[in-house]
Amino acid sequence: MKNIFAAAILSLLSLSAFAERADSLKQAVIGYDSLDVDEVTQTRILVGNVVVTRGTLTLKSDRALLKETPEGYMSVTLTSNPGRVSTFRQKRDGGPDLWVEGQAERIEYDERQELVKLHSKAIVRELENGRLANELTGPFISYDNRKEVAAVRNDPSGESKVGGGRGTLILVPRRTAPATAPAPAPAPAGK
Repeated sequence: MKNIFAAAILSLLSLSAFAERADSLKQAVIGYDSLDVDEVTQTRILVGNVVVTRGTLTLKSDRALLKETPEGYMSVTLTSNPGRVSTFRQKRDGGPDLWVEGQAERIEYDERQELVKLHSKAIVRELENGRLANELTGPFISYDNRKEVAAVRNDPSGESKVGGGRGTLILVPRRTAPATAPAPAPAPAGK
């Protein structure tokens, strides 16, 4: 039992390769239907088919609240309309075709803290060479990229509550079955 638990924890920690570090130094390109800007508070409210692209990171949502600190750090809160979800996808460090993608009704990302929180109907998937490597679901998922720590809670508030929802962890085997020798050809009939 300890080995299964250890494997689950190690899988979660593999999310440490969550983001391609160089993305944070690239420009953000944002598409939207409407925008309201408050230059005093450095707040931008984007509505309608919002797509934020920064390096390999792509965020999509119905609405986004984007704030920027005087030092240039961004925080983004993505929210979706009823019945829809906000999404993200980003290349992971460590290989040529490693990706992480996720979705939730609300996604909060704090660049300074390197913290992402997914609220309500949260799903995070790791992909390797286009195939699912791991998947984590729950009402709330938080990932601290600096500490390399993930937390899943059974309530969208980020707390675990008695009678709350349940999460699922899917671990795809990393090893393959051993190669087997081909079976000998059957002897010809009648001899």
